[in-house]
Amino acid sequence: MPVGWFRTQLDAENAVTGPGIPWTLLRAAQFHDTVLTRGEKLAKMPVLPAPGGLRFQPVDAREVAARLVELTLGRPAGRVADIAGPEVHPVGDLLRGYLRATGRCRPLLPVHVPGKAGKAYRAGDNLALTGTLTGRRTWEDFLAERVGR
Repeated sequence: MPVGWFRTQLDAENAVTGPGIPWTLLRAAQFHDTVLTRGEKLAKMPVLPAPGGLRFQPVDAREVAARLVELTLGRPAGRVADIAGPEVHPVGDLLRGYLRATGRCRPLLPVHVPGKAGKAYRAGDNLALTGTLTGRRTWEDFLAERVGR
């Protein structure tokens, strides 16, 4: 992914996976909480930008934490299967779900994300679709618990 945050993550992974020290590496999709924070901020605007073609597979932080505990109590395993949520959602659907859960009504404005990053997101390069552990808690379940009316 040609995005600075992902490059920083890769640099951190490379620092940990160097020779001599046993390690385990778990990559996780965006947490539901991260998507919620973005939705809360965007919903303050009268019109929400909805990047077209971008999809996310948010995962519950508690499921990631449980997997981290399991891995920590085991032997170093190298790179293990990524963990992601049970469903892939277009960004617009995530925002609509948030708006419904909070009883808000805002129009969504489709926007095009240009450049290499936009192309990579539209291609689904940010998704972990194969060889992935899938969490059970959906975005809708999370919203019902956190902001449900």
